[in-house]
Amino acid sequence: MSTSKSQQALCNAVFKLLRPLCRLLLRNGVPYGAFTDIAKRAYVDVAMNEFEVPGKKPTISRASTITGLSRKEIKRVMSIDDPNDNDMVARYNRAARVVYGWVHDASYSTTDGETAELAFENGNPSFSSLVKTYSGDVPPRAILDELLQVGVVEKTDAGKYRLLERAYIPKAGEAEKLALLGRDVAGLIATMDANIHRLNEIPYFQRKVFYDNLPQEALPKLRALLADRGQQLLEFLDQWMASHDRDVNPNVEGSGKKAAGIGMYYFEEEISEESEEKAQ
Repeated sequence: MSTSKSQQALCNAVFKLLRPLCRLLLRNGVPYGAFTDIAKRAYVDVAMNEFEVPGKKPTISRASTITGLSRKEIKRVMSIDDPNDNDMVARYNRAARVVYGWVHDASYSTTDGETAELAFENGNPSFSSLVKTYSGDVPPRAILDELLQVGVVEKTDAGKYRLLERAYIPKAGEAEKLALLGRDVAGLIATMDANIHRLNEIPYFQRKVFYDNLPQEALPKLRALLADRGQQLLEFLDQWMASHDRDVNPNVEGSGKKAAGIGMYYFEEEISEESEEKAQ
């Protein structure tokens, strides 16, 4: 079978993105057989739900044609339970809204503008009232346990709770971090797919800065700069988006229901003399 230049470029790109993914899978004890079933399930799910013929119901025969999998294999992988991280992601969203309110709502700040230390129930305001305002009918204890577990909140000697981070960033919850992996990386790939195939009249924002000859001593300064400036930008965007989100602000008007987000991340890699020679 002949391979077009675009297909070859795509295969090369997939190989590169699979390397860190395979590293992560191996570190967590996921064998190759389990990965192939996941990949087959994803192929079938996309074929059945996104590549149907207009006016016709999706069929196993068509899915077999476009995926290259046999009808028998498609039936088998369709019987595998759907990977579902909705509960983890829902917990993430609820906790993130609570942290947002704690940071931005003046009712939960001290007179000098710092986030206040909150008792669980006693006092006005309290942590329970914060959860009720920003996360609806979710039990406050469940949100508190989540924030304590991931290191965003700590209990003081006085028995109150202190916010340690201005954003909900899981520190200790490995399962939560892995659940977000699928959401965050999938969003980046979907953005690149939309831009490559011009699926929107105006391309989605996609930028990166990269230099490959930095001294080791510059990296701690770069990480600190990103932590400062990047956090400022994300907090500004977070506040703007929250003011337009109906879960946070029920008075927002408009049609439809869309999800949107902005992601930032830092990476670094070692550049060896051998890799430099290959690039030349």
